[in-house]
Amino acid sequence: MSLRNPLARARGLGSARDGVGHWWRQRLTAIALALLSPWFVIFALGLLGADQATVQASIARPLTATLLAAFVVSLFWHAQLGLQVVIEDYVHGWKELALQVLVRFACVLAVIASLLAIGRIVFSA
Repeated sequence: MSLRNPLARARGLGSARDGVGHWWRQRLTAIALALLSPWFVIFALGLLGADQATVQASIARPLTATLLAAFVVSLFWHAQLGLQVVIEDYVHGWKELALQVLVRFACVLAVIASLLAIGRIVFSA
């Protein structure tokens, strides 16, 4: 006999009501990173030894800026999701809440700073 609500069982929601959604977001960001990481490595290696004007002109291209923004967003989102699971598993009490807030704040701040930097390069070139 199960104490779970039949509707919750049908939706596949766990006790936190977000387990499956979190799992899917983690996998989707992993797929995005698997596709974008080789591009980023090739892009970065192609700019080794280049001067600042060349790097700015390269980043200012619309496709490059879009892929770079997608890489940054998926990278920090994936990091936040992964750290959330680690903190939930290994940290308890008030420290857990404090670390969750700190990690989320740091990731959001990093995304905003990265997107502003990309935007500044794109719109100043």
